[in-house]
Amino acid sequence: MTQIRGILAEDLYELKSVGSVEMSPNGDRYAFVETKINKDKHDYISHIFIGDIESGQVTQWTFGDVRDTSPKWSPDGKNLAFVSNRSGKSQIYLLNADGGEAQQLTNCKHGARNLVWSPNSDSILFATSLALNEKVTDEVETNKEEKKLPEPMVVEQIRYKSDAVGFLDDKSQHLAMIDISTKELTQLTEGERDYTPGSWSPDGKQITFTADLTDEPDYNLVTDVFVFSLVDKNMKKLTNSNGFYGNPTWSPDGKHIAMIGHQKEFDSATLSRIWMYNIENSGLTCLTSEWDVQIGDVAIGDFHSGNSNPGIVWTEDSIGFYFVMSDRGNTGIYYGSLAGEMYPSLLEDQHIYSFSVDPKNHKAVVAISTPTHPGDLHFIDLSTGEIKQLTNSNDAFLANIELSLAESFTFKAPDGWDLHGWVMKPFGFKEGEKYPTIVEVHGGPHAMYANSYFHEFQMLTAKGFVVIFTNPRGSHGYGQHFVDAVRGDYGGKDYLDVMAAAEYSEENFDFVDSARLGVTGGSYGGFMTNWIVGHTNKFKAAVTQRSISNWLSFYGVSDIGYYFSEWEVKGDLVNDTEKLWNHSPLKYVANIETPLLILHGEKDYRCPIEQAEQLFIALKKQKKTTKFVRFPGANHELSRSGNPKLRVDRLNHIKEWFVEYL
Repeated sequence: MTQIRGILAEDLYELKSVGSVEMSPNGDRYAFVETKINKDKHDYISHIFIGDIESGQVTQWTFGDVRDTSPKWSPDGKNLAFVSNRSGKSQIYLLNADGGEAQQLTNCKHGARNLVWSPNSDSILFATSLALNEKVTDEVETNKEEKKLPEPMVVEQIRYKSDAVGFLDDKSQHLAMIDISTKELTQLTEGERDYTPGSWSPDGKQITFTADLTDEPDYNLVTDVFVFSLVDKNMKKLTNSNGFYGNPTWSPDGKHIAMIGHQKEFDSATLSRIWMYNIENSGLTCLTSEWDVQIGDVAIGDFHSGNSNPGIVWTEDSIGFYFVMSDRGNTGIYYGSLAGEMYPSLLEDQHIYSFSVDPKNHKAVVAISTPTHPGDLHFIDLSTGEIKQLTNSNDAFLANIELSLAESFTFKAPDGWDLHGWVMKPFGFKEGEKYPTIVEVHGGPHAMYANSYFHEFQMLTAKGFVVIFTNPRGSHGYGQHFVDAVRGDYGGKDYLDVMAAAEYSEENFDFVDSARLGVTGGSYGGFMTNWIVGHTNKFKAAVTQRSISNWLSFYGVSDIGYYFSEWEVKGDLVNDTEKLWNHSPLKYVANIETPLLILHGEKDYRCPIEQAEQLFIALKKQKKTTKFVRFPGANHELSRSGNPKLRVDRLNHIKEWFVEYL
């Protein structure tokens, strides 16, 4: 008999992630992406699979050591387009709906992405990067480039780097179209601004897109929705340059454009809502202004990545639509109407991280994850709630592995606020025994821990730790007032919320060993870990990941520092340095006695590695117990989509530190 065991960090190499699901136009089939790790190359492989809803048969359609992503059925159901890097750059490919060899459609110099089919299935709208002197017809150069001498980088804009791509070059993202039959390319936009495709009008004569076309984008920080006429090339702005709007989708009758966004009333802590633009009277209204929930999926995880939000999915009658919302650690599918009515179609203790709707028959295929289930696809009748599982991606591998349940609990903050968290018991749990316990703090801070699979948590419980995770104020899922409450108070009541979770666990879970408590978190969670060990010795070990230690330097070195510091900490480098310093964990470094492991990616431009360097040197200078682990080439996304080997190394460093000190 095979012995049951807990999960290991290395099991990432065995697990598969399924998502990016797309139902066929007639609703009988679905396409999806399965992603796994190539063990030999320590890289990711993604393939397109097709499933038949009635028979349950699933067939792999693409192969090779490549990334095939973003499958999209043509509206007539005859073809399936997708994005692949099989040629060396991401390009758009076409598959016949009956199968066969994939045909390469684009050969753009800097790749192609974000594909959107035209209503008549004869063209595809997409995005590509272009420099000022380049055209969409410029193709990938096949000859070997000559070695270029280094050139100095001249910077004149505030935004000159990005955690996603590194230092920005002279290219911008533009819109283009390709005719499926003739392969003719048409460039729609030009200049030095970035454009993101939206949707087509039902008659195929217009498209929507999003962009910031204001005079000073570095300072205005907005995203507007536009309509672009393919007939006369004129464009019309639908929003008022006062916030962030995205995912514009046209109603089937052509009378409305739905979008998701907000007007920055609370800067980065503002709830995203559903907005409706009326074509006839040019009116823009918010349908969910009185509904205190976040539209979209804001769940934090470390397993699934690359699943895009389809936004508002219209029903065929143009009266209603489906969308995802986040609430108290869950994501659910809701049905909404033009009248502003909102009804739950699927809202359970789970994380829906991808979905596709059959707009005629009110049925859907959804990707669902829970703390004990990494993720699979399910078919649901949205009218009746009837649901059946379609895939069993990891069942065989997990057959002899025991995963820990996440048990929900509620507790009170010192000021009486209601708070929400989860406890996970260790592998081999025995009543009457006490176990070392780790408190996890999520990043954001405007995100939420959810009823979703978390590999790090499962690895720690497998090693014998209790794991506590919670959503302190500043988290999404509990309303606008709750998510805004952290701004200007980093290290204040949010710190007390985290401490209240630890104290509640000590008092109410008799298996928690108060003498062996640890704490860890990344990004904002790394800030909070640094803050905690500078203000209490309650924890006997801590691990800070991709953290913030000094808001003064963060202001100028982070790709978002110059506005994030002002929005979130409510201090700026010129007029309020004292405010930034008072909220900096580095100010309290002399108080740190807790053994602290510092983990950081060397290419992290969101929370640059100098934040870790300052903290490490300050601790070592005082001969405190600390260790600094640098991950070469890794950016802020290391734990979610980084190099697989480094992801495993990171997990093992966390585990070994807590084993040593707890």
